[in-house]
Amino acid sequence: MTELNRKTVGVCDTQPIAIQGLRALLSEFGDMCCTHSVGSLEEGWQLAESRAVDILMIDKAFGMHVVLEWLIRLKALASPPAVVVWGIAVTEAEALRFLQGGAKAIIRKTTEVEKLISCLQTVAEGGSWMEDRVLRDAWHRERNGRSELTAREQQVMQLVEQGFKNREIASELGIRPGTVKIHLKHIFEKTGVRGRYGLALTGLREKGVVSLVC
Repeated sequence: MTELNRKTVGVCDTQPIAIQGLRALLSEFGDMCCTHSVGSLEEGWQLAESRAVDILMIDKAFGMHVVLEWLIRLKALASPPAVVVWGIAVTEAEALRFLQGGAKAIIRKTTEVEKLISCLQTVAEGGSWMEDRVLRDAWHRERNGRSELTAREQQVMQLVEQGFKNREIASELGIRPGTVKIHLKHIFEKTGVRGRYGLALTGLREKGVVSLVC
């Protein structure tokens, strides 16, 4: 790949050793390279604002809420880099919030090299990516339950996917919060998905918003 087409990667991380490891890893691949590294989110913002990189990896260790606010702030830029959030561990709830906030990929720092490269290549091509181990078991079962849902249950599931809380769903549909809980119980039983975060992430996957890589 020519220098003109090579994708540039920046890393904003709390651990210098992680930065060096990523830089060394990408030096072995011709289609992308790590060109910038910084140690704070403010420096990461300056990097994004300058359009110096195509992809920017952000360490979750800065704090979920801080990173989420940073992602939302990033939307104001005309041409922001694609953001990959990585960390030692990421919960379903955190993954969902990051994706809703604008992150293009979620990955663990302990993942295999092949998966990390696959993640970066997918994001470089304009796609979204998530590693299956980020989730507990939401996508590890064979499911055809969505087709068995009633019309009301499908409405509830769609609102969960959009991030609505139970009281907000109740208000939107004109039903009681207790009724929402009953619908959710039936949805979990029919789909085999545990928890509202897994349900929302499953919906994003089925709509093609994010790719799941095993």
